[in-house]
Amino acid sequence: MMGFRPTLPPPERPLDRPSLSDWTDAYDNSGHIPNAQAFVERWPVDAAAFRDAMGARAKLDLPYRGGLNDSARERLDLFLPEGEPRGLVVFVHGGYWLRFGRETWSHLAAGAVARGWAVAMPSYSLAPRARISSITSQIARAVEEAARLVRGPIALAGHSAGGHLVTRMTCAGSPLGPEAASRLVRTVSISGLHDLRPLRFTAMNAELNLDVAEAAAESAALHNPAPGARLAVWVGADERPEFIRQSLLIAVAWGGLAETRLVVEPGKHHFDVVAPLSEPESPLTETLADW
Repeated sequence: MMGFRPTLPPPERPLDRPSLSDWTDAYDNSGHIPNAQAFVERWPVDAAAFRDAMGARAKLDLPYRGGLNDSARERLDLFLPEGEPRGLVVFVHGGYWLRFGRETWSHLAAGAVARGWAVAMPSYSLAPRARISSITSQIARAVEEAARLVRGPIALAGHSAGGHLVTRMTCAGSPLGPEAASRLVRTVSISGLHDLRPLRFTAMNAELNLDVAEAAAESAALHNPAPGARLAVWVGADERPEFIRQSLLIAVAWGGLAETRLVVEPGKHHFDVVAPLSEPESPLTETLADW
């Protein structure tokens, strides 16, 4: 996708007058998805079934040194294909940096594993124990540890807050080390958050503790992409308008500076847009594994 780089307020300028009257509602996914709790209850069941089916090809609870001395959360699971892996996919979960862990999402590795990729899924420390900037650095260490375990090209994918975290790995000045960065071939942000400044006006900021400086520094849309970056931006057409805006923003901001692809998928909302990663032949999995 080609595009122009928009004129954005400089990072030090506070967003004094938010344009929405209720930013908490603007980012409330569960409140706008019918029977949302059924999705939340189903994910860990599907994840556990996938881990059981993988047997010895599931390497679970592997530690990485994320810098926060959080031994319970600085862990990753690695799912191996049959035969030599084509490379490494790292999937980073969402939950607004506040909830969930790798064990909820294991089944989303199924598509890439079937296409011959090893898939690593890290957990990370959650707010308010960790600031978002610390979580970003933590994910960089998790990617590096997974890269040490699996040779070949690296593709990153993340959903919601995870979309933010993997896109930050793709920014110029990324915390990702040079060896892993040199192997990065593509990033897929699914319903990602790329402009964190509005989150300061949500109720969740009582736990995120974002201030003006950190919100700007952690907004990938305010960074340039790393040289050679390739970013696919995937969002459901039935998502909250803010998530569609977030996806359009990063696609436009990086268009022309990086190879970008934008998909607004009809009929998908925030909780089911990520589900096709479990399907080897889905367009989402194909983009992640073979774009």
